[in-house]
Amino acid sequence: MARITSSEVIRNNLGLRLSDTQSLLESDCVGQIAELAEVVIVALRAGNKVIFFGNGGSSMDSGHLAAELLGRFNYDRPSLPAVSLPDSTAAMTAIGNDYEYGEVFARQLRGLARAGDVAVGLTTSGNSANVVAALTAAKDLGVYAVAMTGEGGGQVEKVADLCVKVPSQSTPRIQEMCLHLGHTLCEIVERELFPPEQYAG
Repeated sequence: MARITSSEVIRNNLGLRLSDTQSLLESDCVGQIAELAEVVIVALRAGNKVIFFGNGGSSMDSGHLAAELLGRFNYDRPSLPAVSLPDSTAAMTAIGNDYEYGEVFARQLRGLARAGDVAVGLTTSGNSANVVAALTAAKDLGVYAVAMTGEGGGQVEKVADLCVKVPSQSTPRIQEMCLHLGHTLCEIVERELFPPEQYAG
């Protein structure tokens, strides 16, 4: 078997990215992200916040998306209230040690979330027990529960108010598509709350 060159790997992955984008365009995700953007805009206008969480690579994406709202996405404007639960190392390790890892997000939500907030759980499999537990807790608190996951849906589909299922079963592809959709969400929210004609220099 011939060895695949680095250039071939790069071209193959770029081709997959194009294919993924086309799949997203043809999926329900377009309407779902538009729906989520409206939910987030209403929540933020009412003085509520967006709370992101996930494990592993999804934990990094949670921090990334929260930072886009707290800081800026495309241009300077006021900060928006967003939280990434995995970013709190002390809380994560304390809760995991004193209770169990399945509670690391749910317990933080019970302390930080309020009715009217939006909770966004990222899980490529849809079956991460701590994400399922957190979305269940969110609904109990009157928080709008959102899951972003792969095409299978998994357990989160049963508990979320809105389940965004990107059309893939590949963990790296799911993460890339969820981040792409997350960026799109941040752009819509920023543009709606702070029109570029008023804020972009």
